[in-house]
Amino acid sequence: MSTRLPSVVIVGRPNVGKSTLFNRFVGSQVAIVEDQPGVTRDRFEREVEWTGKRFMLSDTGGWMPGGTELDAKVSQQVEEASASADLILFLVDTTIGVTDDDALIAAWLRRLGRPVVVVANKVDSDKRDADRWDFLHLGFGDPVAVSALHGRKSGDLLDDIISAVEAVDVDDVEVAERFEDGVPRVALVGRPNVGKSTLFNRLVGEDRSITHDMPGTTRDAIDTRVETADGPIVFVDTAGMRKKSKVDESAEYYSFVRALRAVDESDVALLVIDSTEGVTSQDQRLAERIDAAGCPLIVVLNKWDLLNDDAKVKMDLDIARKLYFIGDSPILRMSALTGKGVHRLQPLLVDSINDYHKRVPTRDVNRVIAEAQQKQPAGSGARVLYALQGANDPPTFTLFVNRELPQPYLRYLERCIREHFEFGSTPIKMRVRKRGD
Repeated sequence: MSTRLPSVVIVGRPNVGKSTLFNRFVGSQVAIVEDQPGVTRDRFEREVEWTGKRFMLSDTGGWMPGGTELDAKVSQQVEEASASADLILFLVDTTIGVTDDDALIAAWLRRLGRPVVVVANKVDSDKRDADRWDFLHLGFGDPVAVSALHGRKSGDLLDDIISAVEAVDVDDVEVAERFEDGVPRVALVGRPNVGKSTLFNRLVGEDRSITHDMPGTTRDAIDTRVETADGPIVFVDTAGMRKKSKVDESAEYYSFVRALRAVDESDVALLVIDSTEGVTSQDQRLAERIDAAGCPLIVVLNKWDLLNDDAKVKMDLDIARKLYFIGDSPILRMSALTGKGVHRLQPLLVDSINDYHKRVPTRDVNRVIAEAQQKQPAGSGARVLYALQGANDPPTFTLFVNRELPQPYLRYLERCIREHFEFGSTPIKMRVRKRGD
């Protein structure tokens, strides 16, 4: 049995309901949906399970090869996703009928030579079922009528998909989960247009995210699994994060929320900063947000190659002054566009991921705490009676005490734990429990 999940790709012109259908099949609000064209720009993949079978479903942006430069890049993403698809769902809008763009897409799909099913969307009742026949002359057989928004006949369409592709049994143990538990996740965050998607594409080895010289190009969190020499890593490209007061359109708001969620769910966050602009107040807020999430942080100073020597010195001073609270978090100076310095990122990621998941035996924790107390007592009779690591991701230590420890002393104990067990810059949480609590 094949170990590869078959690929099903949704294509169509903008605003015909592709993301709505994608969310319907996936079973959650994964892709951003707005009643305006051009919201989806990157391709987005998730596994779908139906009647004990699985396949990989891809949402794509609207195919608009004759539009702007950005439209052309989005269209290129659509074409790349479709070229290797086992089945293409050509989504059309029955409320509008056949358009010139639909005809152009049909012509392109015929040249492509992949299996195609025309899906007539927005058929919300039996009375409108006949509208689908307008699309018969597109040349791909009988159109399938659905309502992605209301779920009408979506099960029938899933049945057709399962019949058309060699879907994989859910119980097939040979098939690995695309994003299984235990695979570390690395989120790329930053302000709009600082080079996150360019870095993402270089890390994953293909143009998976749309890059364009316009702020706010990436709308969704896009994740891709990459096999590295140190094991698999899932890289997550996120939308540019602006001040909440500037997040006006609802689509951008959802992008912002999902970017924050990506940080919360990640093992490491790469904060990408545009070196030519220095550290902005928004960069500071993003660093604080990552720190509050307890997520290891690597600061990426992108476009470093564009700075002269004086500007580099100024930037280093800017980092020390404005991001003083990040402690010993690694700082990587590089150029995502040229690739210079990118090779130094992988070792930093491996160290951060390992430290984030590190577990310390209880006996060793108590030995280090006892030695620290012997070397420097807390005073006022306060003592740690027992200690253990209660959790990881991030490493969390619980100290059982006879009375409250002064905050400076608690920081001293944290430093001892960090240095002895070589936690590097990974955030450590210290919890204190008084005897009898």
